[in-house]
Amino acid sequence: MPWKETCPMKERSRFVVEQESGRYAMAELCRIFGISRETGYKWVERYEAGGPAGLADRSRAPRCHPNAVPAEVEAVILETRAAYPTWGPKKLRAWLQTHRPEEGWPAGSTIGEILERHGLTVPRKKRRRTPPYTDPFAACDGPNAVWCMDFKGWFRTGDEVRCDPLTISDAFSRYLVRCQALSDTCCETVRRLCEAAFREFGLPWAIRTDNGSPFASRGIAGLSRLSVWWLRLGIVPERIDAGHPEQNGRHERMHRTLKAETASPPAPTVRGQQRAFDRWRVCFNEERPHEALGERTPASVYTASPRPYPERLASVQYPEDLVVRIVQKAGEFYWRTHRVFLGEAFGGEPIGLEPLDGRYWLVYYTTVPLGVFDAHRHRMLTAGEAAKVAADGRFGRPFRSAPGPAEPSPHNPKVSTMCPV
Repeated sequence: MPWKETCPMKERSRFVVEQESGRYAMAELCRIFGISRETGYKWVERYEAGGPAGLADRSRAPRCHPNAVPAEVEAVILETRAAYPTWGPKKLRAWLQTHRPEEGWPAGSTIGEILERHGLTVPRKKRRRTPPYTDPFAACDGPNAVWCMDFKGWFRTGDEVRCDPLTISDAFSRYLVRCQALSDTCCETVRRLCEAAFREFGLPWAIRTDNGSPFASRGIAGLSRLSVWWLRLGIVPERIDAGHPEQNGRHERMHRTLKAETASPPAPTVRGQQRAFDRWRVCFNEERPHEALGERTPASVYTASPRPYPERLASVQYPEDLVVRIVQKAGEFYWRTHRVFLGEAFGGEPIGLEPLDGRYWLVYYTTVPLGVFDAHRHRMLTAGEAAKVAADGRFGRPFRSAPGPAEPSPHNPKVSTMCPV
């Protein structure tokens, strides 16, 4: 014989039916069903008050909780989220603590539950990601140690005009120095924007970019006319590896927020888009807390550089033991009666040549080693050829071609010296 299947609702319904039939007294009926008289009277009262639905289980949760977030506090949280729709719980809590410190605000996890309960969160799809490469960020030990510069990626405004936003940020404080909608990406346009930033905030020690134009070129040491100008100012142009935007991850992360809050959708005109950029830049620097800064704002961490922008560039000087040549506008310099191509980026600039042996010379621009010059064949060696010659012991020290400084100065680790590499 199979087991008799039943459930609490069926048993309660049977109990009420038997009680209404009048065949049993309440005490006897409760003994038959194995419940107390208090429980029996409870189910009869619920049935009389609500019918069959009154016999269903009710929530045992307390109607009021002493630790519940007050309704007025929850309303302020939702109002702040409406003002900053892309901010998460941590930033909302930090902003509220800064602007209304007299209130006791709930934890970030509680604010997250409030946002989720009101349908204000969108879960992200989990992706498998490669661990980020963090070595390039090791030198970001203070404001203006490294600036990051990049084009966000062009798009068209509502009137179908192309917009190329160029952004500059301080890697240490995340302070957004510039966010400018440009009409083109040529060297002169970017240089004018850099000049304006340098006049307002001073000179950084290094600028980190990708390998695109106008920041880099396919010429010697990857230097472009813009990065040569940076070297003239005493700024080291750093370049991330090709295809590795995670090496400039903090700047790329800022671009994601920039797109979400200013360009989705784009403004009707480029001028309107620039106004949106300006409003967002003020909010990003002065109001938006940053988790990497301990929920402080970038403006509270950033300070201007003590190195002012020189209105007139000083001439490049080399030690007396170096042979100095002037690069022509076409990118060539003269060696005796021969013309040697170096690169158009160095047009009009002086270079210094240091003898390594009777044939090879190490070529400098300011304090940066550019490459090795072969005086017999009257041409610059490629990086592979220079490494092969060095491996053969043709000159007594290793050679590297890079846009960075040769060796740090003992007086200032950010300034290189003329000592050989």
